[in-house]
Amino acid sequence: MAVTCSPVQLSPCVSAITTSNPPSSLCCSKIREQKPCLCQYVRNPNLKKFVDSPNARRVASTCGTPFPRC
Repeated sequence: MAVTCSPVQLSPCVSAITTSNPPSSLCCSKIREQKPCLCQYVRNPNLKKFVDSPNARRVASTCGTPFPRC
């Protein structure tokens, strides 16, 4: 099944990425769903600071979805 890459899908993760709050189960499911898109988001200058931050990597790791090597 193809994934539609839409950074808006990661909106449930905003508070976990911008604070030290743990990610919600909805956030984790969205990260798993959008994992094939993460490298595309990192290459986007508008999204890179959000997606490629240490907190974003922590959230992905907490969700059991290792950040892909881009």
